[in-house]
Amino acid sequence: MKTPASSNHVFVLMGVSGSGKSAVANAVAHQLKAAFMDGDFLHPRENIAKMAEGHPLNDDDRKPWLRAINDAAFAMQRTNTVSLIVCSALKKCYRDILREGNENLSFIYLKGDYATIETRLRARKAHFFKPQMLVTQFETLEEPGSDEGDVLVVDINQTLDEVVRDTVTTIEGAIK
Repeated sequence: MKTPASSNHVFVLMGVSGSGKSAVANAVAHQLKAAFMDGDFLHPRENIAKMAEGHPLNDDDRKPWLRAINDAAFAMQRTNTVSLIVCSALKKCYRDILREGNENLSFIYLKGDYATIETRLRARKAHFFKPQMLVTQFETLEEPGSDEGDVLVVDINQTLDEVVRDTVTTIEGAIK
């Protein structure tokens, strides 16, 4: 089913672990009085159990989760002018599932280089950082290309306040 175009819009904040998706989404949601959801909350029980056992998810594991996020985006946009969803969406096929049938969904790619993100992850308090995890995230990342016109890019190689400001500006520009 295709979502009819409306003035309400959903933005998926995407990027590798440590790019600031949750921190940026929280601050932007507060400023714009937007709805906010962390896509990780929609993982099926099987995925949660698999991750808890230390096993990585594969693409087949992710499909029902991505479809649940797609459904949530559809529901959120029906009642909210602006909605934000955090989801890494590292591969194009993941983004295709998320955007399927929804003309009111765009992505905001929080783009940063490896060194910047590694420094941020190492600085996190009460967070066990495994360097290999970040390597894997960058290996998996399929950066959006020119064929993905619904992906807006925000450079994260600046302070959190500046990233939030640029994200708000990007969203306001997209919904006008």
